[in-house]
Amino acid sequence: MSELFDQLIPMLERSAALTAALALFEWDAETLAPEEASDNTGKIIGILSNDYFHSLINPEVKLLLKKLEEPDHNKQLTLEQKAVIKQLRRTYDQLASIPGREYSEFCELANKSSSVWAKARENNDFKSFEPYLEKVVEYKKKFAGYRLKAEGQKEDPDAIYNVLLSDFEPSLSTKELDDFFELIKEELVPLIQEVAEKKDEIDDAFNSQSFDIQKQREFNTFLADYVGFEKEKGVIAESAHPFTTNLHNKDVRMTNHYYENNLITALFSTIHESGHAIYEMQIRDDLTLTMIGAGASMAVHESQSRFYENIIGKSKEFWKPIYNQLVENFPEQLKDVELDQFVKAINKSLPGYIRTDADELTYPMHILIRYELERALFRDEITVKDLPQEWKKKYTKYLGLKEDTDTKGVLQDTHWSGGDFGYFPTYAIGSAVAAQLYYFMKTQMQFEELLEDGNLAQIKKYLGEHIHQYGMIYDMNELLQNVTGEKFNPSYYVKYLKEKYTKLYGLD
Repeated sequence: MSELFDQLIPMLERSAALTAALALFEWDAETLAPEEASDNTGKIIGILSNDYFHSLINPEVKLLLKKLEEPDHNKQLTLEQKAVIKQLRRTYDQLASIPGREYSEFCELANKSSSVWAKARENNDFKSFEPYLEKVVEYKKKFAGYRLKAEGQKEDPDAIYNVLLSDFEPSLSTKELDDFFELIKEELVPLIQEVAEKKDEIDDAFNSQSFDIQKQREFNTFLADYVGFEKEKGVIAESAHPFTTNLHNKDVRMTNHYYENNLITALFSTIHESGHAIYEMQIRDDLTLTMIGAGASMAVHESQSRFYENIIGKSKEFWKPIYNQLVENFPEQLKDVELDQFVKAINKSLPGYIRTDADELTYPMHILIRYELERALFRDEITVKDLPQEWKKKYTKYLGLKEDTDTKGVLQDTHWSGGDFGYFPTYAIGSAVAAQLYYFMKTQMQFEELLEDGNLAQIKKYLGEHIHQYGMIYDMNELLQNVTGEKFNPSYYVKYLKEKYTKLYGLD
């Protein structure tokens, strides 16, 4: 037992409570809050953010942290306590470099910016959002600069962006991402082009019919429950952009968005967000409400959502036990659509504008585009004002798509409105981690047979025991090493996509 660590606990509990309160305001702003609430709510968020800041950045925490890092004290800590101290040091150094007033100002700005983005997206009006995004970028550059100065790092063109990347995946830098995306371009672009020539071979016209929104809600509620979302521990609502947040492991909240003329989008948003939620629900009770009571990193988190959405949800085996129920919900629209046709349709590869609707094969190109734009923005090679046109140029370059609206372009994602630069690459890395886990899990269980039997509980249990329960005790590479026996290896991702789409389109 460590008396010093016990002294730290009340301060950590206070910061956890404030974090949960801020998460609740974020959830409310995106789901239920009235239109005119954002200004006043933003002030409340600013005050709470300031309290959170000072709950950790104060002389007492600083002194305790320093003492607990000393070898004589540190060796007395448990594995979990050492992980807390490691995460506290990381968070402390990040926050301590930023003036408290500027931190709370930014939190208030991010709340307002997200509200403005939602309206701009609806109205295809980037100009109204542009000044807010400029301020967000300015703050993020300034904050990263503070951290670089505090850490004594040498300046290089990617220094600021690497700081932002580390907030979401500490194991990644532009070097690793450059290697990853070069592999993707070399191995997958030829396949994307080959598949694109067969674009008319898969019929998905049924998906553009009219699907009653209430019936969609009912089926998607069933679907979330089927894959393992525990309604006793979670809530499902609706927002402009689907997302998941958690207050603790017994209060996890996710959202969806429904389109009358697109059944498939909501189905896979449900499965994707359920993957995130299941992760949070299976974190150990002794870790939740601590600094390590969340997913190991965003890349690991995305690996779980992408694992559920794609590897599980887009397989024929998954739909065999439940497809008839979907047909019963929409008999007129699906009466002539056989299971094989449905499975091909949900896996159809066709370049499109919307990242969240993208098939698995073209999806990493959407992430590559955002990675290149973010990197250029934080290298001062482009400005916020340039983003709409630069976005369109890259969609033409990588996916062969011509100009479209900003609602379908630069305004389609919410991430930048809140300052989440560096998040997007974790989607692609997460997809690759999911493939690596999939090939290993196939050696440990009859994976496809479990899906055919509707036995997702065993798969959920395996992920809980080997990944979810540990929260942030281990990082991405440590988790992969512990589970599969090797660190991150993107070759499994290439193998998975080549095998899947070669078979789907008969390219053998």
